[in-house]
Amino acid sequence: MTSVDSTSGLTTAAGTPSPTGVTATVVRLKRSLLRNGLRQSGGRRAAFVVSAVLALLFAALQLLGLIFLRGNAHADAVAVLGTAVLGLGWAVMPLFFPGGDETLDPTRLVMLPLRPRPLARALLAASLVGIGPPFTLLLLTGCALSVAHGAAAWATLVAAVPLALLVCVAFARAVAAANVRLLSSRKGRDLAVLSGLVIAVGAQLVNFAARQLGSAGLGQLAPVTDVLRWLPPASAVGAVHSVSEGAYGTAAVQLLLTGAALILIIAVWARSLTRLMTSPDGSTLQAADPGVRGRTSTSTGLRSLLPAGRTGTVMERSLRYIWRDPKTKAAWVTSLAIGLIVPVFNALQGTGSIYFACFAAGMLGIQMYNQFGQDTSAFWMVAMTISSGRDAYLELRGRALALLVITLPYATLVTVVTTALLGDWPRLPEVLGLSLALLGAMLATGAWTSARFPYSIPQEGYKNVAPGQAGLAWISIFGGMVAAALLCSPVIALTIWLNVSDGGASWTWLLLPIGTAYGATVTLLGLRLAAPRAAAHLPEILTAVSKG
Repeated sequence: MTSVDSTSGLTTAAGTPSPTGVTATVVRLKRSLLRNGLRQSGGRRAAFVVSAVLALLFAALQLLGLIFLRGNAHADAVAVLGTAVLGLGWAVMPLFFPGGDETLDPTRLVMLPLRPRPLARALLAASLVGIGPPFTLLLLTGCALSVAHGAAAWATLVAAVPLALLVCVAFARAVAAANVRLLSSRKGRDLAVLSGLVIAVGAQLVNFAARQLGSAGLGQLAPVTDVLRWLPPASAVGAVHSVSEGAYGTAAVQLLLTGAALILIIAVWARSLTRLMTSPDGSTLQAADPGVRGRTSTSTGLRSLLPAGRTGTVMERSLRYIWRDPKTKAAWVTSLAIGLIVPVFNALQGTGSIYFACFAAGMLGIQMYNQFGQDTSAFWMVAMTISSGRDAYLELRGRALALLVITLPYATLVTVVTTALLGDWPRLPEVLGLSLALLGAMLATGAWTSARFPYSIPQEGYKNVAPGQAGLAWISIFGGMVAAALLCSPVIALTIWLNVSDGGASWTWLLLPIGTAYGATVTLLGLRLAAPRAAAHLPEILTAVSKG
């Protein structure tokens, strides 16, 4: 029986989809998705054009820089390492930005009569449409040009650069297909929200590595590049360099490795597509066993460690939000990472001060701001339990104590680690006391601004402030931080006086008990002042935090 579609060319005489027809159709689908998305609003079109221009301009400048690197003794190290970094970037980006490309989710096509291998080829071709592939192509071309010398190397470049690009793109799609159900789950959304943390940590690592290279030279990269030149896609650029050096056999092996890697990646990708098209997901599985559903939940180990009454209940709820809510978890993990990275990396670079350890308390103290807004529209359930200033005080105190459960040991740990790296143990008590005073001041101002300037945090997307509430967020956070600095100024002044006065250095250990007592005192005062305000303006707070 023959089935022919003369207009689209999707089928053959056997009634199966034509591979070339599938590829052309999926590429047109990708172009249509991109075009229709840009038609939705002028702002989206402007953002796309600006992003494309900036990305291509940056790639063009990098291309020129790599061309000027020709003839440098370490050009091959930079080219090979740069290609490896591009491949790594393509591999991990789908895990953090799964919503950026509709073709990343092959489950949208599972109901169509398509075989996995033709579908993989079609999606690979469609993936070349967009800003990323031209950007990568320019960088790969620059890496190859920086090491290409002679006609044979230029001929190798013509094959090596497209091959490396296909490996990068196929690797991204294979990773996305293997993790597509994770990316569409709550854990996947957690992973996407945490992408900012990876970028922040990566920026610090790059900065640290650049400083090390600046002091020791690019020669340190030689051992790394000797390994990377055999790993795809860097092996493709390594082949160009090998041809330039006259090592034609080595170049052939490196090109074969790159080609074999592309074939293997596509095969793994096709296998993932087969599993997605034939195996059920959680929505089609039968419900859990009735005996399991019938089990009653018991008190967790965490609850048994917390105080009884409302305070313990609020602490448990807050700690569960930190662990389960994607936005809250992202804020906490980012603060934990930056609070450790800033003092430790500066200490490792030899440019740090022991007082940078206060960063840990400062970053986590920010989490006290906009406490009610973190609940979003669910705050109405909390508001139903607040009928007096006493109820509001217990609510705020429970949230502050939940924050202290994490912050106190963390700030102490960061201070000890920073002190150990700098070898400045005599200053440990004063820095720890200053950190605790700063933490208390931020808890106090955070409680008050939570009641005075609440704002909503959208649960979807990457925005942290609802439209029209940016001013409230600025006043709440930055105004509160300025107020916290002013509250902490007596302890800061005492620290300076003891360090500059004659004989005062021997009494700096007193800053630990003084800072601890001062922080506890201002925290209690802040909670006492914020509670009546919160109880009296519950309707306004509920309206403000429910706008997202």
